[in-house]
Amino acid sequence: MRVFLSLLIISFFSLSANAAQHVKVGDVIPTNLELLNEKSEPQSFDILKGNKGLVLFFIRSADWCPYCQVQLLDLRKGAADSILKAGYNIAILSYDTPEQLNKFVTRYKFDFPMLSDENSKTIKAFGILNEDKKPGEFGYGIPNPHIYVIGDDKTVLSVLSKESYTRRPEIKDVVEVIESLK
Repeated sequence: MRVFLSLLIISFFSLSANAAQHVKVGDVIPTNLELLNEKSEPQSFDILKGNKGLVLFFIRSADWCPYCQVQLLDLRKGAADSILKAGYNIAILSYDTPEQLNKFVTRYKFDFPMLSDENSKTIKAFGILNEDKKPGEFGYGIPNPHIYVIGDDKTVLSVLSKESYTRRPEIKDVVEVIESLK
């Protein structure tokens, strides 16, 4: 019983310490998003942001994750116009290579910048690395899907996520958040 209780306490503190590392509302983003896009061109927050900021989607993979692909195609269907009209640009970030991202962009005629975080450095800095995958396993380096609404001063204004990677916040939820910030 004592061993079980000790393990339970250690697990609780491990989870609490990990949760504390997640970037949350009010935080300044931990990186300048200096990554390559789908064309292997260098990007940064200043290049990507709109007048009011950036909506940053962290996805598992545009290459192999059907839930991510559906989310991205939903974004393309028009609700993104409301985000853009409100002064926010949109960018997608995954651990995919620029070549994999470019295949998605070309196949679906996707209009938003897609950022390659091949080593998951930015994913780890945001504290959203999926820890179910271990180094060497397929999918190691993927994030737990999140959407960050980031102000032009790099301050996180809102974080949207769901408990399961199979369910994602809807684009209309992002639009509602942005409208509430006006």
